[in-house]
Amino acid sequence: MISKIEFQKLFDNYFDTIRNFVYYRCGDTETASDITQEVFMKIWEKREQFEVSDIKSLLYKMANDMVISNYRKEQTQLNFEQSMTIKQDYDASPEEIVQFEELKSSYAKALTDMPENQRVTFLMNRNEGLKYHEIAENLNISIKAVEKRISTALAYLKKELL
Repeated sequence: MISKIEFQKLFDNYFDTIRNFVYYRCGDTETASDITQEVFMKIWEKREQFEVSDIKSLLYKMANDMVISNYRKEQTQLNFEQSMTIKQDYDASPEEIVQFEELKSSYAKALTDMPENQRVTFLMNRNEGLKYHEIAENLNISIKAVEKRISTALAYLKKELL
């Protein structure tokens, strides 16, 4: 277990180092600070499970995983914003175009904020056209878990977009 004093020393000793590591991976100081703070928050929340002696490599591993997760979220949002277009079956008014752009942005943000397991399952179904049993096979989960994730994702999107 990590005591409050040990955590403070850990934070003081490694915060700048971890933040620099994250910065070198993502190139954004604000994102680097946010991810580093999140790493230390997770350590604090689960401090009963760790010993100070084996924490350094865990900090780097957690930071690396969070950078990758953050990158995936950004890529997902960027891909959706770029791939969504208005079908020009009719002449859209400027007001309709603005409304569509706002909805597109809200949808992309909602997808970014959605928990990763729900987002991945939802996108595999909606964008790649995979059936539930194919998703279950790819993710090594049950079909019921796929159904639950997609229904939860749909409820989340409904709440966020309405």
